[in-house]
Amino acid sequence: MTGPVSDEPQPPATIYDVARLARVSPSTVSRALNKPGRISAQTERKIRAAAERLEFEINPMARALPTGRRMTLALMLADITNPVVFGLIRGAERGAAAAGYTLIIAESQESGEAELRMLRKIQASVDGIVLATARGPAEPIRQFARAKPIVLVNRVEPAVASIIPDVPGGVAPLLDHLRACGHANVAYLSGPAASWVNSERWAALVRLAPPLRMSVFEIPGRAPTMAGGAEALERVMLSPATAVIAFNDLMAIGLLRQARQEKIAVPGRLSIAGFDNIFGAELTTPALTTVAAPLEDAGARAVEALVALIEGSPARLPEMSPFELRLIVRDSTGPPAVG
Repeated sequence: MTGPVSDEPQPPATIYDVARLARVSPSTVSRALNKPGRISAQTERKIRAAAERLEFEINPMARALPTGRRMTLALMLADITNPVVFGLIRGAERGAAAAGYTLIIAESQESGEAELRMLRKIQASVDGIVLATARGPAEPIRQFARAKPIVLVNRVEPAVASIIPDVPGGVAPLLDHLRACGHANVAYLSGPAASWVNSERWAALVRLAPPLRMSVFEIPGRAPTMAGGAEALERVMLSPATAVIAFNDLMAIGLLRQARQEKIAVPGRLSIAGFDNIFGAELTTPALTTVAAPLEDAGARAVEALVALIEGSPARLPEMSPFELRLIVRDSTGPPAVG
């Protein structure tokens, strides 16, 4: 007859519990789990099997004592509510877990000042920071990078590691597609002025449009959101544009929904395209043409680079060449209406 089973939570296993189960000393357990390769492979396997059986978790603070590391990374995002960051978070989390680090998320709410305040607040608590879609000024970011390992995503600063997209490689096929549809006047519904990728896209449009005998002009967006896209429709309709390229899918979807509400034919009177291929881009009516980025891979590469910088292993830095973008043509773009 067995005794009653307690519903009370059990205390977490300790290094001493693992040592007893594996029949080794606590110091041997510590070497096996914190510095692999220091003991025999057979003993290490036995210790890891015992730790797994007991669901033993290494204490990051204890692990930090001999190395000075906290085994914690931060991912700073401009807007955590934008679906485009889902892939970045997933990739960064995957990379952090594979390297034995914990990942925390911070947000600047599209504010350069808030971004710098948050960086100051968290830098002492983490070993390194992935700064995605940064909005802060250049010099403070470079100063932070001199004090703490930082990897940028979608931003370039001298002497700071960065993971960036091939912006012209994404803009060119989209312009080619719109030209093939018959569009000669294209508006760019721009994003935040502090966004590096926003400036790079506009520069690519200005350079690539003239050889295609296309005119491009900028319509400043007030916010990189669906509401920001919707409120821009009036200005778009006052322009000669027959096609609009929005800074991101959220703005494109907001513009598309507002156009449908006002019974403006999409495509036909107005073709609309965005960037990012967020979840829901194919669920709009009509489905949204967009330029997709491998953001999950970008997040993982950023963390891989960050860990290499933290651990002083520049030879392990991943390939830093720009990641490729891919045009996805859907129903929101087509030939302009005649007459």
